[in-house]
Amino acid sequence: MNIYARKKVIKNNNRNKLWLFQAACIAGIILLLSCIFMSCPALAQVSSKFDLAPVILDGRQIFQVSSSGQFTAKERANLINSQLRDAVSSPESVQVKVEERNQLPTILLVSVSNKDLKANSSPPDTSARYLLTVTQLDAPAGSSPQEQAGTWAAQIQQAVNESQQQRSSKYIRDAVVNAIAVLMGAIAFHIALGWFWPRTIGRGLRMFFPEPNPSDPNPPRSFDLLLNLTLASTRLGLWVATLLYIANLFPVTRGWSYQIANILIASFISKIFTVGEKAYSVTDLLILGGFLWGLIVVAQTATTVLRSRILEVAGINRGAQEAIAIITKYSLIAVGTIVLLQIWGLDLSSLTILASVLGVGIGFGLQDIAKNFGSGLVIILERPIQIGDFVEVGEYKGIVERIGGRSTVIRTLDRVSIIVPNSRFLETELINWNHDNPLSGVRLQIGVAYNSDVNTVQSALLEAGTGHPDVLLVPPPQVLFKGFGDSALNFELRVWTAQPSKQFKIQSDLYYRIEANLRQHKIEIPFPQRDLNIRTGNLQVEISSQLEAMLLQLLKNQANGQEIELDVAENGSENTQISQDIQD
Repeated sequence: MNIYARKKVIKNNNRNKLWLFQAACIAGIILLLSCIFMSCPALAQVSSKFDLAPVILDGRQIFQVSSSGQFTAKERANLINSQLRDAVSSPESVQVKVEERNQLPTILLVSVSNKDLKANSSPPDTSARYLLTVTQLDAPAGSSPQEQAGTWAAQIQQAVNESQQQRSSKYIRDAVVNAIAVLMGAIAFHIALGWFWPRTIGRGLRMFFPEPNPSDPNPPRSFDLLLNLTLASTRLGLWVATLLYIANLFPVTRGWSYQIANILIASFISKIFTVGEKAYSVTDLLILGGFLWGLIVVAQTATTVLRSRILEVAGINRGAQEAIAIITKYSLIAVGTIVLLQIWGLDLSSLTILASVLGVGIGFGLQDIAKNFGSGLVIILERPIQIGDFVEVGEYKGIVERIGGRSTVIRTLDRVSIIVPNSRFLETELINWNHDNPLSGVRLQIGVAYNSDVNTVQSALLEAGTGHPDVLLVPPPQVLFKGFGDSALNFELRVWTAQPSKQFKIQSDLYYRIEANLRQHKIEIPFPQRDLNIRTGNLQVEISSQLEAMLLQLLKNQANGQEIELDVAENGSENTQISQDIQD
């Protein structure tokens, strides 16, 4: 198996792993959100059936009581909680009894001393303290108040015994040792996560990101950011769970953790706004957001499967694949969102006014985004450009890598990605070298000296054009005599290629071949030439009288000097010395 086949097999295996990983994630998300979706309405229905308040001892809920007579559920629960705290704080043991008072079962707390416990004697009735009276509202459907009172008495007895036992020195010592062990385990798990996370979860997340380019000095850090964010979230969840577990070991801190949990739960389940006749809380919004995110993931995965498993196998070109995939993706998201909102109970007719306001806002504030999105749809449907086309828009030239809903990515010949808004392809002139016919012409301008043979020049240029592997033989290369220039005879070599993105490389190669052929045929490429003509005549210059006198004197002295030099030449060597003195 050659290297190309091996790479293709590896690519297919990675694609299958990615598809399986995405399918598993989607299945888990749908299962989790379905459980939450099914459980939350039931919990809301149970909690809203009656006005209930919890009975709490050392941060642990024992049961819930309802309102009775003139007392609300919260007032009854506060009274019971206060009595239980006083009872467990006493050094004496506590027994829970049920008596009939006014034809209703009443739960009492009886303090028992250690002496009575050893003697197995019953405590006096004067030590009994009233706790609560069980009414028919406290009993569930199909049960009597007496049965409910017996159940609550057993639960209170167990909770009181545990609370008193947890206040002993032995339990505190064991709890401290347990807390230290859990804390050390959390530290070890925190350190292990730093080694485990990149090697397991990181490999799964890596499949959603493109492979980094080793030659890129500044690679994108989106993968590292997501990996660190998920690791930090997991560690934060670990420490929150550890601290809550340690806080629940001790009665005092257990109450604090229960209060914090109640505040968080109340903040999430409280209704924050109303649409139509239905109110929504933060939890409802989070669940709805989770479903919408799951819908987007499902649409993205379905689009990927459609492109890789169906369209690619069918042999459709990349441009048509991208158009069908984008239309399918946005259609699934739009239809799924409408169906999801209807299932969630959101009346879309109540959002008419809100949609009108958003439409006005989009028209004014987001008009560029709307324009680019509409242009993207036109490009996808009309297809003036497709994936893989070599285009020129403005000052940018490159290959179309991706056509999105808002922008298009062009990869230039320098391997630089240019993100161009879609509206620019429809508003300005666009050169698409691959549109309808990828055949493109390449023109090269050449100038030769005037003394060159034009037939030899034509043969040399045709020889250079026909030997290149990326130059088409049909239509054949042509040589045109463009005219007589100032310094050279101008020729143009025209060739055609089916790979317009390589036109600059083809031009460079042809110029190398042309220079070698011209040198071989001894054809000169001239330098620029200029003819300079100097005209003679009288030039009248106006000068001052002083300057004129100085020039005349200078001319007179020069004339005298020439006469002396002539005399020296006639008189011999003796006059030579005189001429030398005069020159000095």
